[in-house]
Formats: sequence, C-alpha cells, structure tokens
Amino acid sequence: MQLIKQNIEQVINESYLIETLNLDNKTILELGCGKAKMTKQLAQTGVNRKIIACEVDEVQHKKNLLLDIENIEFKLCGAENIELNDESVDMVFMFKSFHHIPEDLMIKALDEIKRVLKPNGLAYISEPLHQGAQNELVAMFHNEEDVRKKAFETIKNSVDKEQFKLFKEIFFKTEITYLNFEDFEKKQMNLSYNDTQITDELKYKIKKKFDKYNSGKETTFYKPFRVDILQKIV
Repeated sequence: MQLIKQNIEQVINESYLIETLNLDNKTILELGCGKAKMTKQLAQTGVNRKIIACEVDEVQHKKNLLLDIENIEFKLCGAENIELNDESVDMVFMFKSFHHIPEDLMIKALDEIKRVLKPNGLAYISEPLHQGAQNELVAMFHNEEDVRKKAFETIKNSVDKEQFKLFKEIFFKTEITYLNFEDFEKKQMNLSYNDTQITDELKYKIKKKFDKYNSGKETTFYKPFRVDILQKIV
C-alpha cells in the first residue's frame, strides 16, 4: 500500500468510480455523510438500495432528516460506535472522512466497520492526498498532513494484521474549479468543522499565492485521492 503516488494520470469523477461497484440490492452504510451529497446519489442511482447514513454533527443531522428520502435512514453516530447489528451491511463508504476520526479512535472505527460488515463485505475509504497546488493553499491555514498519515497507517496496519484484505487500491484526481479567490474562500476557508482562525495578514498571503495560479480569474486545480477498498476477512 502507498501513502502517496506521484504523477497520477487518471482523472475521473468519483461518482463514476463508485458506480463501477455492484451496489444494487444491497444495504449500504455511509459514515461521515456530512450534507448527504453522496448519500443522495447512492440512494437515487441503481435499484433496490437501502442506505444508512451516519453523521456526528447534530446540526447537520437534523438538516439531513428533513430530506425525507424513502430509502435513506439517517443516524446520529460516529464510525467508532456504529448503532447497527453485527454483519448487517454489504458495503461501507467513507468519503474523505476517515482522517476526521480522532486518532485514538481510528482503530476502534475499523473494528466497528468489520463488525457490521457481512462476510466478504467491502469497505470503500477515499482519502485526499497531501500533495498538489490546492493542497498547498489549504495547508497554509489547515494542514492535515500528520492526521492523513496517521489515517493511512491505521488502515495499512489493519491489512498487515489481516483484519481486512486489500481488495484494491486506486489513485485518481478530480477537477475542482473556482471562479475567483472569493469562491475559494467561501468553499475552503473559515469552515466551521475546521476550527481555524485566519488573520487578515494570512488571508492576504493566501490570496497572493492563489492569484499566481489564475490572476484573479477562474481556475481549475486537480485534487488527488487514494481509495482503499478493504474486504472483510471471514
């Protein structure tokens, strides 16, 4: 398994990637569903899918409940304490969320994932890589290098100890476009879950670096990801 891969050539939309998996007629668990963007896609694509979506943020969870989509069940719980029976789901998804689990609970989260998966079930864990131009910008005010490394090491150890089998590891990058610096600021800076304080001086430095890429105009970055698909070992 690799933490980082240089010169990633494959450019895809992750939505396409997950639909290459056999998800129809399955019970699917999503951990850390956030605003339920991917949850809705999983539920509204394909046939006969039951989605259970977990979120730890109580405010966001209440908003998700208002969606009222028939084949989605929203739960308020974290990956380290999944409120489901043993061997009750076919597939687990974590989109860019594993590294947000407190470090001392990462091992417990994988134990829980294995517990709720059916025999030979799969866990799909996608994580952003600490590399690339956009990452350099974000790292100026929210550097996740250490916690992403810890997340990878925890996943790798679970494979090395044969808790899971590495079914597949995929590297890819996606396009993300910002109209201008204000658009970047809205989508990436001062987010409530990052708990970062950005001074006017730091904001000026970030804008100056951002404008080197686009001179104040629309610009596109390529954001790299790693997906580890783990299979429960019976």
